Amino acid sequence: MPAYTTTSASGEVDLRMEKEGPGAWEPRTVYQVFEETVQRYGDRPALHFKKVPHGGSPETTEWSIYTWREYYDLTLTFAKSLLALDFPAHGAINIIGFNSPEWLIANCGAIAAGGVGVGIYTSNNAEACNYISEHSEAEVVVVENAKQLEKYVKIAKNLPRLKALVVYDGTGEGFTCDTPIYSWKAFMALGKDKSEAAVRARIEAQRPGHCCTLIYTSGTTGPPKAVMISHDNLTWTVKNFVAALPFTLTCEDRSVSYLPLSHVAAQMLDVHCPIASGAKIYFAQADALRGSLPNTLKDVCPTYFFGVPRVWEKIYEKMQEVARSTTGVKRALAQWAKAKGLEKNRRQQYGGGGGAPVGFGCAYALVLSKVKAALGLHQTKICITSAAPISVEVLEYFASLDIPVLELFGQSECTGPHTSNFSYAWKIGSIGRDIPGVKTKQEAAAKEFCMFGRHIMMGYMKMEEKTKEAVDEEGWLHSGDVADVDADGFWTITGRIKELIITAGGENIPPVLIETEVKAALHAVANCMVVGDKKKFLTVLLTMKTKLDEQGNPTNALNREALDIGKELGSEATTTEQVGKDPAWKKYFDEGLKKANAAATSNAQFVQKWAVLPLDFSEKGGELTPTLKLKRSVVAEKYADVIANLYK
Repeated sequence: MPAYTTTSASGEVDLRMEKEGPGAWEPRTVYQVFEETVQRYGDRPALHFKKVPHGGSPETTEWSIYTWREYYDLTLTFAKSLLALDFPAHGAINIIGFNSPEWLIANCGAIAAGGVGVGIYTSNNAEACNYISEHSEAEVVVVENAKQLEKYVKIAKNLPRLKALVVYDGTGEGFTCDTPIYSWKAFMALGKDKSEAAVRARIEAQRPGHCCTLIYTSGTTGPPKAVMISHDNLTWTVKNFVAALPFTLTCEDRSVSYLPLSHVAAQMLDVHCPIASGAKIYFAQADALRGSLPNTLKDVCPTYFFGVPRVWEKIYEKMQEVARSTTGVKRALAQWAKAKGLEKNRRQQYGGGGGAPVGFGCAYALVLSKVKAALGLHQTKICITSAAPISVEVLEYFASLDIPVLELFGQSECTGPHTSNFSYAWKIGSIGRDIPGVKTKQEAAAKEFCMFGRHIMMGYMKMEEKTKEAVDEEGWLHSGDVADVDADGFWTITGRIKELIITAGGENIPPVLIETEVKAALHAVANCMVVGDKKKFLTVLLTMKTKLDEQGNPTNALNREALDIGKELGSEATTTEQVGKDPAWKKYFDEGLKKANAAATSNAQFVQKWAVLPLDFSEKGGELTPTLKLKRSVVAEKYADVIANLYK
């Protein structure tokens, strides 16, 4: 049997090669691809960033640029400094900080030195950082600033392999630590006496089946697992997905880097896709997800854009606020234009016949083009969403603006995409069809979604049993997701096997589908979680749409949309606590659940009771992972009393 998996960072795996098609493409390492791009586009812009002066404004600060040649040379400089510290082949560095040129240079520099880059979420506390750095055997940790450095000064004594801490936005002045602390400039000078040949030897020793990157999972059900991704996983997956696009990605294309680079999606979009195509990356400001992203989008006008569902939902909610404040002829014109936009994009669905309705051209010229320009999305060739479920309502809203948001499905364990919608094969509400060169099957009993191809991970580092659970002897990755497929080959994820609710009556119920219906019926609800394992009936915990504080965390004060809905109900409630006691809101929730229950396939899937929680789910609150996946066990434990009261 081929050795498709390993649990050692120094191991090498067999590739799932095919006899023809994309699966037969020649295997490549990351630096083979990188060097070809530098040869083609060496003097073209690669990385765009803003060093905003103290007291300055991003809007008035000019973009600074590294060309592809400068970017590449800086990664070799970083690699030399690693070698000056006796960095071993297959060793690891950790990086914790917001997206920046230094993040990418450190990551690729580690690869050039024959090692692996390991991203850490900036929201991780010192304990979580300690786990990842110890588990990955980090030789060097690169941190953004004093806030992140403080975490490592506390835990450095627990990391026996740690040789250096490097600060790329600051100097480390004022900190005392037994491990040497370097500024970025000082670290980059460490390897000045190392030869190019030493780095070249490390690059040439790499093979496509060697580990290149570790992606630590969010850990919804336990400690995070280190997904080992090979050079071939990365280079093949990018080439394959880009080849499936309905346009050619070139050095003229632009993308905004703002999602956490410790996540596989951002790694693919911001690191490896540009390395393969020469596309330009623009780094957003650190407060992108707290409000500045729209300004960056309008500044950059990206030609391709990826947003997790919560990003699209935030834009949707803001646009809804604007729509409610519009009246008269302007409101009527906007509604007419959006109806034309939605009809046009419904016709674009697979089997829909294509074309545009009468009046669409006028609607686009008068309204839709202006809305897209105001969002900074008027030059996008493709908009993508993934990483969590997204409602049909949100997708159809953007379709009405003539902004097709295409849903894809993937995991860290399959290096990102496995299925995807494309403009030429798109069904709203589905995760699309298999991308070229991959295979999918369902395990008969649980209808588990299983994947095969050259994008499947090497294994989980140091976790042999977990690896065997995930990848079977034939090399198929078992996703843990329950899925259905239609006659046209479009897949739909209906839930997670581990999340299935088994009622006291023995019914197996996927909660995600019910939760989607509940949110669609109750527009004032931000999040919800269905409860009912080993219970006689289902209940649901609801969170309201509320205002955020300056750090982006939810408060108990209703936001504009929820207040407007309350006003229509005749309610004067302004907080979540008041909502839970208000008869008008009680009627709203009761009627909404009746509507959601109408979509249920059996009586066992009816939600019979509800409770409003004091705060929305959030990462800081512990209910969401950094990639905004729901931690059901945390919610159940945190609100055990509320749940118990529902079953009295």
